[in-house]
Amino acid sequence: MALKRMDNVGIVVDDLGETIDFFRELGLELEGRATIEGEWAGRVTGLGDQRVEIAMMRTPDGHGRLELSRFLTPPAVADHRNAPVNALG
Repeated sequence: MALKRMDNVGIVVDDLGETIDFFRELGLELEGRATIEGEWAGRVTGLGDQRVEIAMMRTPDGHGRLELSRFLTPPAVADHRNAPVNALG
């Protein structure tokens, strides 16, 4: 069975460049990259002072988006059991 639709999925990663390359190999296209920081970003995630490097990738049909995030501050948490939104994976 093939994937029929994906609207928006977010994944926290450790290596943004490597992850972009991986999803490009699967057929996704890089739409853009940016660094997100400041008061608004901290309120949205509940992490306070944060700095995040993001990349948006588009599915081949143009409808779905994959949001890849690499947290610079605070560092990503590897143990997801009690982690906030910046848990890897």
